[in-house]
Amino acid sequence: MSYQSEFQRSIDDPSGFWLEQAERIAWYKKPTEGHSIDENGADCWFADGELNTCYLALDYHVENGRGEQTALIYDSPVVGMQRGTSPVIKTYSYRELRDEVAKVAGMLAGLGVEKGDRVVIYMPMIPEAVMAMLACARLGAIHSVVFGGFASHELAVRIDDAKPKVILSASCGIEVSRVIAYKPLLDAAMDEASHKPEHCVIFQRPEQECELTEGRDLEWASHVDNAEPADCVPVKATDPLYVLYTSGTTGKPKGVVRDNGGHAVALRYSMDLVYDVQPGDVYWAASDVGWVVGHSYIVYAPLITGCTTVLYEGKPVNTPDAGAFWRVMDQHKVKALFTAPTAFRAMKKVDPKADLLKNYDISSLKYLFMAGERLDPPTYEWMSEVTGVPVYDHWWQTETGWAICCNPVGLEAQPIKAGSATLPTPGYNVKILGEDGGELGANEQGYVTVKRPLPPSCLPTVWGDPERFQESYMRSFPGYYLTGDGGYIDGDGYVFVMGRVDDVINVAGHRLSTGEMEEVVGAHAAVAECAVIGVPDELKGEVPIGLAVLKDGQTISEAELHSELNQSMRATIGPIASYNQTYIVKRLPKTRSGKILRRTLRQIAKGESYALPSTIDDPAALEEIDRLMKSR
Repeated sequence: MSYQSEFQRSIDDPSGFWLEQAERIAWYKKPTEGHSIDENGADCWFADGELNTCYLALDYHVENGRGEQTALIYDSPVVGMQRGTSPVIKTYSYRELRDEVAKVAGMLAGLGVEKGDRVVIYMPMIPEAVMAMLACARLGAIHSVVFGGFASHELAVRIDDAKPKVILSASCGIEVSRVIAYKPLLDAAMDEASHKPEHCVIFQRPEQECELTEGRDLEWASHVDNAEPADCVPVKATDPLYVLYTSGTTGKPKGVVRDNGGHAVALRYSMDLVYDVQPGDVYWAASDVGWVVGHSYIVYAPLITGCTTVLYEGKPVNTPDAGAFWRVMDQHKVKALFTAPTAFRAMKKVDPKADLLKNYDISSLKYLFMAGERLDPPTYEWMSEVTGVPVYDHWWQTETGWAICCNPVGLEAQPIKAGSATLPTPGYNVKILGEDGGELGANEQGYVTVKRPLPPSCLPTVWGDPERFQESYMRSFPGYYLTGDGGYIDGDGYVFVMGRVDDVINVAGHRLSTGEMEEVVGAHAAVAECAVIGVPDELKGEVPIGLAVLKDGQTISEAELHSELNQSMRATIGPIASYNQTYIVKRLPKTRSGKILRRTLRQIAKGESYALPSTIDDPAALEEIDRLMKSR
């Protein structure tokens, strides 16, 4: 079947199309109803169906002959570095992982956790974090994973919003060569939070154990060992599986709700369509379970499909070098890798010719998939050249849980256009709208939206606040979901996402995309990565400046770099760009998931006050740019 016919079926008959996809998973009660509208006016799916997500991810495979297949590979170079050894690797078969998860679920049940209760998970990238998520799903409880090591205040506001019965945590995390104690952060959050969970269960890591608070804290190992295994609890397809708070929130957090049924159906479909991955294949999403990629593509989608999934506790560089990713691909025979472009930009900076790749055999690798931020053409070209495999950009959001746009390689691979996430995924009726809500023509930039109904897995609400869901996503353009991104669709139907709507600057009345300008800066041979932001200008309102990180070994001067980039900008975009200045910086401030903090950079450039984002990975990088902007 062609992509076009598949896509058109999904738009013309969404209920019929998705009921057909629902046949891919095992239901306790098979749905007869596809799309419907809930009491708050939101799209929902398979309302009369019943299932259990943990059963789909584990028990189903054990019952159908995959019990001895490896389900999970835990690979931790950072633990190895702490112990002075090679990376620590542990594997779990589907049977072993099911039995471990059943015990964790039994431990939670023994603490009074039931269907519909919330459990906050505040853990590093260890197998027990995956077990905790699946154990909640097994009981029909709702998990809310908070990125391990998040600041105490951010953890506290999430505790107050989710109101968990239990918190699952660990004594510490490991960040490259540094041990981060979690218990003091958890204790401070518990002191601050108004809601007081009944228990905290702590997994003691040998790298740094912690003192337990008497009467509240329980030790993971002993309580799990003594627990009776719990069976899977049937839930409605529309019951929540998890709540995930969007990163960078200030004040009251925004909890994205994910249902059970639509989520399972969409993720199973995506493994075929988007990634061309089959049961038994080794799939690696180099992310963190604290982010949506970790939820969807470290834990749920690979396991529901029957793949072997890689849980990697490390970085693309410095664990121990820029060959870390090549080593994992070689050692575990990875077929498909999904990560953010920033990972490969970091590798390119340190090892621009990919010399370390010569030490490894990555012939098992068939695909590289990028998402999380825009895949700039220079990074795409470098990755393609050094690996020799197709590099596919795709675009999605925490709110959707899977790709809005992709290259459907499992159905019909399309020609690649650098800078484009390719075509709308079946189910997503992507439209570009203008300020007045009218649909724009080919190559006209506007608001990227999705015409309703939203396909399965997309958020049906914001946790505890349906009004905020409507206000944030649905009211700007009635009948359309507002993604918050700007972009255009070209004459071939390819979608180009140019960045958040507020990543557009107004130069003398001309609206220009900073994403386009970043392509120009990033294409320079000396530049490893960059950001372009607008700064105030008395004459033109705003003018763009570039922040550039050089590849290791480059010695070009700032003046020379700016001169060459200014010429390129004039040739590519035109004099209208008014490219004002280039600054060479040591590094760009990013979130822990690798996204550049562009909004904060804009605030700094405009002299506005800003709060240090809770998700920041390297505060010193932000301080460097703050000093730079103040000295302009």
